[in-house]
Amino acid sequence: MDITSKYRTIKNNSEGFFKDKGSKFFAFAYQVYTEEEIKEKQAILRKEYYNAKHHVFAWRLGVNKKAFRANDDGEPTNSSGQPILGQIQSYDLTNVLIVVIRFFGGTKLGIPGLINAYRTAAKDAIENSEIIEKEVQNYYQLEFKYENLNFVMKTIKENNIEPLNQNFDTKCILNFNINIEKSEHIENIFNNIKDLKINHINTK
Repeated sequence: MDITSKYRTIKNNSEGFFKDKGSKFFAFAYQVYTEEEIKEKQAILRKEYYNAKHHVFAWRLGVNKKAFRANDDGEPTNSSGQPILGQIQSYDLTNVLIVVIRFFGGTKLGIPGLINAYRTAAKDAIENSEIIEKEVQNYYQLEFKYENLNFVMKTIKENNIEPLNQNFDTKCILNFNINIEKSEHIENIFNNIKDLKINHINTK
């Protein structure tokens, strides 16, 4: 099976800008992992820029880049959302949301003008961030009895895993993440332990 072990995304949130014939295009780029996060970012922008004519956006999610969407938000079909998505694809990014907010300047730009404006604003936002390459991580939660604590911690240490959080009581819970290329190995170890359950939470 072909495993995607790395992907490109932006390191930090950033902004971009473009102006043409009085219309102003403000671009906002975010690193996101879920559609819930996307909706939250959009809601904040719509509240802050409530008087803007258009909130055009595009996003792509997942290490395999199979989930994506572009929305023109009232602009002519494929004149705005698709050019933003095109920039995300051009830079080979994923787990990214870009919203471009337009304040209409009174003069229509035409389809070619809109394509250029939204594409340029999105590109500016991307280039104002830092593009990074991230290793794909699987996130897990372990549930086990206290008697297995020493074995679990020994295994964690031997595999250079840094626990994300842990709760050791009658029933012990420990969360961790590990590079996807090493996931099968660690799953095999823990799946062979009696009274221990390993749950895959997500991949990102």
